[in-house]
Amino acid sequence: MKGSIKLFSVKGIEVKVHFTFALILVWAAYRWGVQAGEGLTGALFGVAVTLLLFACVILHELAHSLTAIRYGVTVRGITLLPIGGVAQMEEMPAKPAQELKMALAGPLTNIAIAILLILICLPLGIRSTIGVEELSQVLGTVSWRGLIAYLVSANLTLGLFNLAPAFPMDGGRVLRAFLAMRMDYARATAIAVRIGQGLAMLLGLWGFMGGGFTLIFIAIFVYLGAGQEGRMVEVKSVLEEMQVRQAMSHPVQTLAPTDTIAKVVELILHGLQADFPVLEDERLVGMLTEGDVLSALHKQGADTLVRQVMRRQFAVARPEETLVKVQEQMSAARLRSVPVVERDRVVGLLTAQDINEAYRLLKVLPQGWSRTASA
Repeated sequence: MKGSIKLFSVKGIEVKVHFTFALILVWAAYRWGVQAGEGLTGALFGVAVTLLLFACVILHELAHSLTAIRYGVTVRGITLLPIGGVAQMEEMPAKPAQELKMALAGPLTNIAIAILLILICLPLGIRSTIGVEELSQVLGTVSWRGLIAYLVSANLTLGLFNLAPAFPMDGGRVLRAFLAMRMDYARATAIAVRIGQGLAMLLGLWGFMGGGFTLIFIAIFVYLGAGQEGRMVEVKSVLEEMQVRQAMSHPVQTLAPTDTIAKVVELILHGLQADFPVLEDERLVGMLTEGDVLSALHKQGADTLVRQVMRRQFAVARPEETLVKVQEQMSAARLRSVPVVERDRVVGLLTAQDINEAYRLLKVLPQGWSRTASA
């Protein structure tokens, strides 16, 4: 994720913090320092409490990630944002039982942290569990009691809230995993999405009737998150049996390293292609995107040679690869197109538009059409 700084790595998983995370620290300093009237001591206390809470969030996401890695899932990293942590995984575990274990790992970690804090406090004579009304009073004070109570309450809330049976919370994946043990994965997802969106509507109605704007915000977040999960699985189910060779654009217009940006502009204006493989002696040596062209025109001028601005490191696709696999790779790397290479020869270009057109067509065609067409 752009704008993120690496903090550390755990078994190859990079833990990063986004620059917007500073906003939550500023809020914490203001909350405990100014609003609570505790001055600099309160501000430092607020920052410390927030950092401890997000340490628990990291443990939550690491539990998910390490469990996923056990089942062969690639985890690109964990990013801390003001709203929480995000683990970036290339896919979900293949089997429902594996997804179930991965989904439960995070909430159970938070519940385990809360129980551990309670057990530590018992011999020390520190009260770690208090009522909601008392908690609201204690949170405004700079004290060990307030710190422990906050962490216990926050971890219990994180654990139990994430078990709600609605995407994008972990409970939605738990529900989907249970359903997928008894039916098709896509159908299980569709049912879990409908249940999650139904709960979101009830939560939003409750918030609207009671004037709880936070509940309304959460309801919107859950409703949209559930819909996004449903669309992702639907796209995967439609594209998983189609090969790249069936959707790629070909023949493809290529460039030479000695071509000028002015020539590329002419090709873009008079054709339907915006990104170009660059060949030298029929060998793929680079990629030039429309964004690269615009940047070159702005900074260097139309007489700039392609070799000066082309990308020398780029992803490629193979004709026999599944469309869904390449689409996921393109989405993760934020690529709009990739050259299709067979035996070191460029045979086509796969663009995001090609994938979208394939999806729209396959969605309405009879089931199994892509398999028949590729046979």
